[in-house]
Amino acid sequence: MSGSRVRHTRRQVVVALAVLLAALPLFSGCSGRGTGDQGFVSGMGEVREIPVADRGAPISYAGRDLENRPLAIEDFRGKPLVLVIWGAWCGPCRKEAPELAKLEPTFQGKAAFLGLNIRDTTEVRPLAMQQKMKLPYRSLFEPEGRVMLAFDGVLTPRSIPSFVILDSQGRVASAINGALPSVGTLSTLVDSAIAEGSSGSGGDGNG
Repeated sequence: MSGSRVRHTRRQVVVALAVLLAALPLFSGCSGRGTGDQGFVSGMGEVREIPVADRGAPISYAGRDLENRPLAIEDFRGKPLVLVIWGAWCGPCRKEAPELAKLEPTFQGKAAFLGLNIRDTTEVRPLAMQQKMKLPYRSLFEPEGRVMLAFDGVLTPRSIPSFVILDSQGRVASAINGALPSVGTLSTLVDSAIAEGSSGSGGDGNG
């Protein structure tokens, strides 16, 4: 069997399993103290904003999504990008998912959302969660969490969930380290990044 046919068959199997699991309740993976079954510790939702003059280089990372399709952070240059760092094993992530599903469409055309799925060993459970929660954005599948290295100094590698807002050039503009304090907090940070682009302070996005 050719490589392309193997990949196609694998994708069909993953999607079929996800559809079956979507009808089942998702098991809790984090305790009340914020410690998950992957050994991660959920932060307290600390908010950090970075002035334009202090921002580093644009974040670049490419991989595959939950359906094994190519996906890269660079694909979203030109408008702010909200990175949602999550795992299907993480209780707070599941709790936040319905709110994020409602929030994302309110920024249509102004800002984009992208998930970073961390530490799930296969695509099956996160894909089931994505479908069950009707998440409107795609996610990079990162079982080993290598993408977190791109946010050194901004996030702690063991803090999930977390959120990072990139400006139109792909630079880190703000971050929430830990569970979402409120939808309003995230919305305000995204609005700020959008306003930068409108005023020209965030650059033209062409790097």
